[in-house]
Amino acid sequence: MQMNTPPRSTTIRLTRRGRAVLIATAAVVAATAVAVPLLLSVEGGDGEGENRTSLVIPEGWRSAQVYEAVDRVLALPAGSTKKSLAKAQLSLPKDAEGNPEGYLFPATYRLAENVAPESVLTTMVETAAKRFSGGQVTAGAQRNAMNVYQAVIVASIVQAEADTKADMGRVARVVFNRLERGMPLQMDSTLNYALNRSTLDTSVADTKINSPYNSYQRMGLPPTPIANPGEEAMRAAVNPTPGDWLYFVTVKPGDTRFTANHEEHLRNVAEFNENRKKPSATTGSTPATPPA
Repeated sequence: MQMNTPPRSTTIRLTRRGRAVLIATAAVVAATAVAVPLLLSVEGGDGEGENRTSLVIPEGWRSAQVYEAVDRVLALPAGSTKKSLAKAQLSLPKDAEGNPEGYLFPATYRLAENVAPESVLTTMVETAAKRFSGGQVTAGAQRNAMNVYQAVIVASIVQAEADTKADMGRVARVVFNRLERGMPLQMDSTLNYALNRSTLDTSVADTKINSPYNSYQRMGLPPTPIANPGEEAMRAAVNPTPGDWLYFVTVKPGDTRFTANHEEHLRNVAEFNENRKKPSATTGSTPATPPA
């Protein structure tokens, strides 16, 4: 039986970290990963004696969040950093078509006084280029029949999907396994990106939106990264853990189940739903909607 066209009349709820999303039965779980800033200092100005301000960009933030953070730290009017893209000299891959999503590297940046926002963005992109352009990254991308930009797209999905850093390699493998089998990725994180939100729940109607980021309706990778991944997510994207998994669900925090068997996956989902009914569940949402 082909798994790339799951029945749309049946819905189940999957989750990471006890947070619920409503998706189709053959889907892979998705949600927004908890952001953890890298313990890295990147100097954004000149001169050791200048007053400096710290700008922390967590892993998994979208470009819009980065722009807002730079505006706040530099005390600029809202939208100033995004507008500064027109003046920034960003060394982005050709495939990015000028869109820095995925290349605003997560780190702690030390900003010199009166630094321009375009200089901050340039430093972020230069830092990403250094981290993502090494020989191991290039070779890893080629092993998976991808270029580096496509690997960054995978890393951004991994960053959004993985419950823990230990899960990143397995999440990446699910992405590649589904691509290799001609299955849609069915990642709710891409829907959230399309709808400019970070929601806990995804409806069946959401999965039918007309967007290149709708990985239920569109085959292959989304056209751009959906967030700015860190180095560990990138390593997972170019060196995924070996395995045959096609599905995963976090039954409870710290317990993510990966499987290649659809029936086993449904049992895992049922266990998750039972856990959701318990008073000790980590979220106050109602239990999952039963199959229609």
